[in-house]
Amino acid sequence: MSDDEKLLVYKDLGPDAILDAVESAGFVCDGHVSALNSYENRVYQIGLEDGRFIVAKFYRPGRWSNDSIIEEHTFTAELAEHEIPVVAPLISDDNQSLIRFDSYRFSLFPRVGGRTPELDNPEHLLQLGRCIARLHNVGAVKPFTHRPVINIHSYCNEQRRYILEHDFIPADLLPAYESLTTDIIGRIERSFERAGDLDFIRLHGDCHLGNILWRDDAPCLVDFDDARMGPAIQDLWMFLSGDRSYMTTGLYDLMEGYSEFRDFDRRELQLIEPLRTMRIMHHAGWIAQRWEDPAFPLAFPWFNTQKYWQEHILSLREQAAMLDEAPLEWLG
Repeated sequence: MSDDEKLLVYKDLGPDAILDAVESAGFVCDGHVSALNSYENRVYQIGLEDGRFIVAKFYRPGRWSNDSIIEEHTFTAELAEHEIPVVAPLISDDNQSLIRFDSYRFSLFPRVGGRTPELDNPEHLLQLGRCIARLHNVGAVKPFTHRPVINIHSYCNEQRRYILEHDFIPADLLPAYESLTTDIIGRIERSFERAGDLDFIRLHGDCHLGNILWRDDAPCLVDFDDARMGPAIQDLWMFLSGDRSYMTTGLYDLMEGYSEFRDFDRRELQLIEPLRTMRIMHHAGWIAQRWEDPAFPLAFPWFNTQKYWQEHILSLREQAAMLDEAPLEWLG
């Protein structure tokens, strides 16, 4: 039996086990434990006797290998060394960032406060562009060897297969879902073919507003749990939404900052809507694959209902139309 198979399930992770685990890493707790908003892993704010707070992340069993988690930690430490604002894991008394306690794997992080960036603020977009470009400069130095690559197979094909094999789609919606997703996957494949041979680099991978804290008048990136290899646009497109005019304005502000520190391959602009569509399909598959975790029906009570799948299919139809549109342009 592998180490991951020996891990205890989350339901056995109580306050006493959490505090014991944190203290095993050399920290003295004051007994305060608060659950934070996280579904993939279990994350807690822990009070320390000296008045500080730290954050403990207990990793989902079987999702990442030890090597892939350590590779993520090494990447964030590398970014921090280059003075890029990220939250890197703390090191335990025995010089480890990935810590074992009983059958759990966890990491500790400093608690960092901040607010959400304002995408209507050109200065915020400018600074986000600068920050992501600096991150990408470090990410391009060498590849990941243990973490995955963003690709159509894992984001679309595997999620579609799982959803269909586990009968999540209501029978009356099944023909529409099957034909629509087949068509969309083909369109996405053609978009990547048109983009050509792009450079894939180490990325944050999940660069949405919830993973960015605005503090000291600058962005700080948190939660590299989804770090992957992929095209640079993956860390930029989530800042762009709305109608075409609004996205074009945002793109100019974002790229003005990005281009100060790094060249951008404009061919990647044609991947914005394909990557957005891939995320929609991946999100549905992600919830489906976690549906047996008691936290997921509580967090997503509307999932696996007739209305959810009707709206999901509608979203995919809207994205299919967007895939036919010309890509955004940036002439900077």
